[in-house]
Amino acid sequence: MQIAVRRGDSLWKYSQLFHMPLQLLIDSNRSIDTQSLQIGQSLQIPGYYAQSYVVKPGDSLWAIASRYQVGLEQLAHINGHSGNTMLQVGETLVLPMRVEQLVAGTSRSYTSSVLKEEVARLVQVYPFIAQETIGSSVMGKPIISLKIGNGNKQVHANASIHANEWITTPILLRFLNEYARALTLGMPVQGLPALPLYLSTKLLAVPMLNPDGVDLVIEGPPEEEPYRSSVLDINGGSHQFSGWKANIRGVDLNKQFPALWERDAVKGPQAPAPRDYSGTAPLTEPEVQALAKFTENHDFAHVLAFHTQGKVIYWGFEQFEPPYAKQIAEEFARVSGYEAIQNVDSTAGYKDWFIMKWRKPGFTIEFGSGVNPLPLEQFDEIYGAALGIMLAALYE
Repeated sequence: MQIAVRRGDSLWKYSQLFHMPLQLLIDSNRSIDTQSLQIGQSLQIPGYYAQSYVVKPGDSLWAIASRYQVGLEQLAHINGHSGNTMLQVGETLVLPMRVEQLVAGTSRSYTSSVLKEEVARLVQVYPFIAQETIGSSVMGKPIISLKIGNGNKQVHANASIHANEWITTPILLRFLNEYARALTLGMPVQGLPALPLYLSTKLLAVPMLNPDGVDLVIEGPPEEEPYRSSVLDINGGSHQFSGWKANIRGVDLNKQFPALWERDAVKGPQAPAPRDYSGTAPLTEPEVQALAKFTENHDFAHVLAFHTQGKVIYWGFEQFEPPYAKQIAEEFARVSGYEAIQNVDSTAGYKDWFIMKWRKPGFTIEFGSGVNPLPLEQFDEIYGAALGIMLAALYE
């Protein structure tokens, strides 16, 4: 919600008036000098939306505040009134309404367009979440990063590296929404206080690394050439793309990282395919290049890659992982009910590369069970496991 600064206002005053942690107000207004507010300046108040109200005969500020369950001081201040002001019939007031419902991470088919729409709502309601475009897909679709938190520790999570595992995107968005809502409402998240976590840890999330592939699985082949002809050729002429894991060029993005890539490349297809083709070399695909550069530009304590299916947590790679990675993996297993597995016959994945290059913990989380793409009926069950894992990842 946007409000206009009035004489004598400060962020501390707004923090008290709207029952909002001061740091959230600071982080919601990055583009202005919050130490020196100017009269008339527009200020963002997270976790609220503005509702218009036209004054009727017999109305008073107190009666309106009581009827709509808004704070009398809030209502008076943002409308430039004192508590006993006589209102004019026909006057339009702004009501500061708390946002209590989820605005993102809905359980539905989650294309790149849906992601764009829901991210826009999320950062509008919670402007302390910082949005960044870290790169583009083969077809030029933006790869979005969302940052929440103000601490020195940095944790990363990504989703939809594989196209037909797109359910991981709304799962990650749902967590971001629930976390942001808890911060503004002063609520815990699954019994854990949200604000201390925000002040200690930054979460940087990439909710959809493979937007072209996700759209292909959900919507079918694109109209644009040469992509349409290419994917139909790779898919054997079939318009059914439910088994497609790769990007739009038929390269498996989780087999593109320089972590024993040569070993992986000889195992799978030797030409573009719906899945398992490692490409002609590591890091050839723009989506992977974007994630690699993003990772190199940050000092992540540990990283999580969201996949489906299997209800397992993979946490090792060729003995490069640090000893304490096991402790974190076991905690993930405890809170999710999943099985923690140290080693698997896999190379060239994102978590493999992270572990090998930085000698820090990296985790591949395989949510749910069945055949990809997993049905939305599993959404709530998967989210329950993801919520525990995400909170443990931020607190560890």
